[in-house]
Parts: sequence; structure tokens; C-alpha cells
Amino acid sequence: MASARVDLDGNPIKPITICMIGAGGFIGSHLCEKLMSETPHKVLALDVYNDKIKHLLEPDTLPWAGRIQFHRLNIKHDSRLEGLIKIADLTINLAAICTPADYNTRPLDTIYSNFIDALPVVKYCSENNKRLIHFSTCEVYGKTIGSFLPKDSALRQDPTYYVLKEDESPCIFGSIEKQRWSYACAKQLIERLIYAEGAENGLEFTIVRPFNWIGPRMDFIPGIDGPSEGVPRVLACFSNNLLRREPLKLVDGGQSQRTFVYIKDAIEAVLLMIENPARANGQIFNVGNPNNEVTVRQLAEMMTQVYSKVSGEASLEKPTVDVSSKEFYGEGYDDSDKRIPDMTIINRQLGWDPKTSLWDLLESTLTYQHRTYAEAIKKVIAKPVAS
Repeated sequence: MASARVDLDGNPIKPITICMIGAGGFIGSHLCEKLMSETPHKVLALDVYNDKIKHLLEPDTLPWAGRIQFHRLNIKHDSRLEGLIKIADLTINLAAICTPADYNTRPLDTIYSNFIDALPVVKYCSENNKRLIHFSTCEVYGKTIGSFLPKDSALRQDPTYYVLKEDESPCIFGSIEKQRWSYACAKQLIERLIYAEGAENGLEFTIVRPFNWIGPRMDFIPGIDGPSEGVPRVLACFSNNLLRREPLKLVDGGQSQRTFVYIKDAIEAVLLMIENPARANGQIFNVGNPNNEVTVRQLAEMMTQVYSKVSGEASLEKPTVDVSSKEFYGEGYDDSDKRIPDMTIINRQLGWDPKTSLWDLLESTLTYQHRTYAEAIKKVIAKPVAS
């Protein structure tokens, strides 16, 4: 299998060992699947939980048995981390707190998780001459230049003022009192540190800025496989409402604009980064789908239609309800107006373009959500409330 596979420049792809931190999460589980089913690479899968990759770890008769090892550890305080990075050729760091509801309520945890806890990973990679692929976020861009223009300005429609470019766009955050930016600020600072390690100490790195990767196994459903009081990201939030036959809550009218990309398309991009280091090293990549741009309100309307189709249930008479950001997230919330990625660099370096339409990715994701959670939620709803 290895001899038949070549990189984008026609060179044979050699099997490598990958230390994947955060392998048990949404992105990690899909990346592990891809690596096991389509490549000869080995994975040292590091995480606190392995529920989302259990199907890859057992039974021993799986065709990739022996190529994936799970190591249960927390990178905050585990002496095994450096040793695992040392024996790997490449480290991929996916570990993060990345749920907007936490940025306000747990700003210290958010900053520590996304900056302090990532420092040893960068240090060990740099000191041991190991390549690093670090997952950042599209939130490092903050607000667009266009959001500061007058509401009636024609320039607001000019892509120059809102399309986000890795090598040109400024990173514009809100005031310190808006703790929502704790996540973006921590992510930006670790990016700057990684970039500096590359410039001063020769660290081989790639930084990934995901723009709303969507698909099966993302986030959690509160009270089923996550805390009852938890607030996941927008797609899982809306899925939870649909599964429980509740109106979808639109924060501040759902006017923010977002783009969404299918997880399987995005994982193709990551595999290209892994297997084409000559093209990916030293690069920062936007990974999103600018063709799938909608307001959050439009997303809610689409999800309502798609879920009705996959579940066979009629939509609610009033499918959405408006709530204020203060009511939903608490004091200190702020938001970016648009997140539209420029795709020039990733297209030039890796030849990658996303393929899946928003309707198709929602149909795939909501089919999975309905199949996985509908019965469990019905049982929870049917339970009598304790007096």
C-alpha cells in the first residue's frame, strides 16, 4: 500500500508515526478513521476519553490492529507526553476548550487550555526537532474591518473588508471586559509563539484555522452524552432543540454570518498537510467552505427543514425564538459579524477545495443525530420529574 501512494509532487509517501493529542474528540475521531482506513501510518492516540474512537481500537481483528494505540492521559500533568512526542515523527495538537458558552463562564480554563497547556507540546516538538500541526481557530480573526463601517456603507459588501486572509487580515478583538475573546486571544498567542519558534529555532510547523467543521460525532447532546446544563456549539445546540421538539434559540436574532464545511472534506485537507510537509511547513491554512455561507437564522431554517425530512416529524408551528446574547451566554459576550475564509493559500499549496453543499452536510449530520439520540431523548422526556 505504501509504495503505491505518492505525494502532490510525485514522491513516494513513507509510513510515519503520528502523536495525536485530542484524538478522542470530534476532529480526532474522523482523522483517526481516515488514517487507519486509507494510509499505512501509525497513530499514538492521546486523550482523556476514547468513546468516539472505540470502534477503531477493538476488536484485535480489525485490519489496522497494531497501528493505533490509545494512551489515556491529560497533557496538563503527565510525564509521558515528551516521550510519546519523541518516538513520533509528527505531533498533531487538537486539544482545546472550544465551546463559546465556556469563554464567558470559564475564561481562566479557556486561556489555560488553549495557551498554557499547549506550551509544553510546542517546546517538546521544537527541542526534539519534531514536526507540529497545531489546530487553531478562525476566531483568531475576531471582527471584520467591515463591521466598523457605517451600517449603510456600500463597502460592507466589498469582500476586501470581510473575507479573511491568513497573510493579510488583522486580528480584531473586543474590549477586555468582553471575555468571549479569551479563547481567540489565547489561540492567537499560541500561534505567534509557534511562528516565533519556527523563525528562531527552526520548528517545522503548520497551523490550521478551522471554519465551523460539521458532521457526525461533533460536540454533545446535553443530558445524553454531555452535562445537562452544557451549551454546545450552534449545530449541536440546534440539533438538541430539534430532537426535543423545542424552538431553536436565535441569539440576538441570528444575524451573524457563518460558513460551514463538512468534516470529511476538511479531513481530506488535513491528510494533504500530513503527507506533503514540503508544501505545508511554515504555512497557516484556512480550512472552510465559503460557498456554504448563511446567517445563523438561515441555518436554523435549513436545519428545521432537513430534520423534518430525516425524522418524518412535522416542524413546530413556531420553529425559532429570539433570545439576547446576555440571556443565553451571560455578561461579557461579544461576537464576530462574518467569518468567510479566503481559500487562495490552501488551494495553491495543496490543491484542496471543499465539495459538500450545506444541505448535504446537514442531511448527513442530522440523520446521524436522529439515529443516535432520538430514542434516548424520548426516554429522558418520558421520565417523571422527581418531586
